[in-house]
Amino acid sequence: MFTDLLKIELEKKPTPKEGDLYKVITAHGKSFEIRYGYYEEIDRQNPKVEPMEIYPNFIEKPIYTDGGVPFATAMQKSCGYFKGEADVDNTCYQCGYYEKCEELLGVCRCKARWKKE
Repeated sequence: MFTDLLKIELEKKPTPKEGDLYKVITAHGKSFEIRYGYYEEIDRQNPKVEPMEIYPNFIEKPIYTDGGVPFATAMQKSCGYFKGEADVDNTCYQCGYYEKCEELLGVCRCKARWKKE
């Protein structure tokens, strides 16, 4: 009994702290550090909310592949070029142009959004 409890206790991962590295994702020649944090200040103030993985905000700060294709996250709000059944709550993940890379990181294959050289 005691060994089972000890095993469970040892298997528990420590709660991540804000700023801790979750992982590094490399896609299309670019690397992104995904760190733990909060998307909203109200979450930071709530002791019941633990830090979560924070992905780059490609709407505020676009990043492109060397070929000019924009990166996107699965959960970012869809743009005016959305391909699919449009809904006010659509995200890039639901768009036909979204191509998943790893985890919640992807690229947008809509040629209208590609970086002009």
